[in-house]
Order: sequence, then structure tokens, then C-alpha cells
Amino acid sequence: MFGLTSTISRRRNRCAAFARDSRGATAVEFALVAAPFLALVIALIQTFLVFFAQQMLESVVRQSARLVMTGQVQSANMTQAVFKQKVCDQIVILFTCSGLMVDMQVATSWTSTNTAMPTLTYDGSGKVSNAWQYNPGVAGDIVVLRVLYEWPVVLGPLGFNLSNLSNGNRLIMSSAAFQNEPGAN
Repeated sequence: MFGLTSTISRRRNRCAAFARDSRGATAVEFALVAAPFLALVIALIQTFLVFFAQQMLESVVRQSARLVMTGQVQSANMTQAVFKQKVCDQIVILFTCSGLMVDMQVATSWTSTNTAMPTLTYDGSGKVSNAWQYNPGVAGDIVVLRVLYEWPVVLGPLGFNLSNLSNGNRLIMSSAAFQNEPGAN
């Protein structure tokens, strides 16, 4: 009987010693907190990049619309490709020129301006197949300029997702509706 009680007593002492030992507590606590913290950091960075890219696109569209509104595009007889390159030249970082989509239309009235987000169509290889219009108009015309970009989204942990397209990317767009100046020919 004496051997049995000493064995039970030793086991209790070992269990109590294990419970009091805090040498690995910091590592365990870090492991529990690290995953949610990293997920939050990734989500914050991705959200920042999307909003920063959107703001940069807004600035580029504002500057490009000014070229059309003041008649510089019309007087230089810029083609769609040349105008798209002018838009692309204003972009410093974050975008690739091949991913920019430029749509410019003349509206008959302010109420008929179309500044809505278009629905993208894709060809068999996954490239956007929409046909974009290019009409800078003449003096006095109401023009709508839309510049779009398909932003790649990295799916974050914990289900955080900024995509708004079926392929997992996010379509960001900036538009400007303006009336060409009287001498804009």
C-alpha cells in the first residue's frame, strides 16, 4: 500500500509542477494571437492598396478629362490608342497600361449620362472583350469619360475579400462627366 500512495503522490507533484511551469506560456500565447493579428494586418494592407489605387485613378481621370474638355484632344486629333497612352503616362505606380480600359462617350443631355459601372465580358482566354467607345465630342458636347482597371485581389485569411468580379478580382472605376468648353475644337 505504501508504494501505491507514493506513486500517486509523485504523480500529483508532477501534475502540480507542470501546471505551475510557465516557461512555454509566451510561445503558446503568441501562437494564439499571431494568426488573427497577421490576418488583420493583411486585410489592412489590401484595403489600403485598393483605396489608394482608386484615389490615384480618380486623379488621373480628372487630369485626362481636362485634356478633352479644353479641346487639346480634339485639336491634336488623338486616336483612342494615343489618348489611352496619355492616360497611362499620368500613372506613376500600381497600374499596368495594358490593364487600363478607357471609355469616352458623348451624351445627349445631363440626364442621359452613363457613369455606372459596366459589366465586363470575357473571351475564352479570360481577357476583357468589351468594346469601349471613343468620342471626345466637339465644343459644347456633354462627354462622359470612364477609366476602369481590373485590380488583382489577394484573398486574405478569415474570409476577408474585396473582390467584386466573378474571377476574384476587383473592378475599380473612375468617371467624369463634363461639358466641352466653347472653343474646344
